[in-house]
Amino acid sequence: MNRKLIIDGNAVYEIDEECMLGRRVEEEERTKEPERNVYMEEYKKALKRTEQ
Repeated sequence: MNRKLIIDGNAVYEIDEECMLGRRVEEEERTKEPERNVYMEEYKKALKRTEQ
């Protein structure tokens, strides 16, 4: 495991880089918009035009 120590005055912090990367990936997946199916959207528009 990759770990990083950060010393700030009298305080010492230990960072687990793999954990931080995993959290960032999860956050990006949560905020990512679902992929659009442009072809299906155009197909539905065309169907509406032919129905009228």
